[in-house]
Amino acid sequence: MADFLRATVVYARADRQWELPVQLPAGASLRDAVRCSGLLALAPELDGAALDLGVYNRRSHADAPLRDGDRVEVYRPLLVDPMIARRLRAQARRTRRA
Repeated sequence: MADFLRATVVYARADRQWELPVQLPAGASLRDAVRCSGLLALAPELDGAALDLGVYNRRSHADAPLRDGDRVEVYRPLLVDPMIARRLRAQARRTRRA
């Protein structure tokens, strides 16, 4: 087993995106990767919030173990519920047709 793990922490906003490489000791968690990346200082809106994390587009717990080569993704909360957005688009289409 390797002594160190290499991973990438990614986060995207509407105006900016980050892809930050990290190197951590074996046994580190996803939360450790985010903290060591410096992302919390770069994106202050994340500080103190319960982070919603995943690895390669699969949601995961912050305490999940990190594996070598993982891409740790920090997800933003949805601005609009997808069902509500779909309903509004359908309603707008019906209004335009009438």
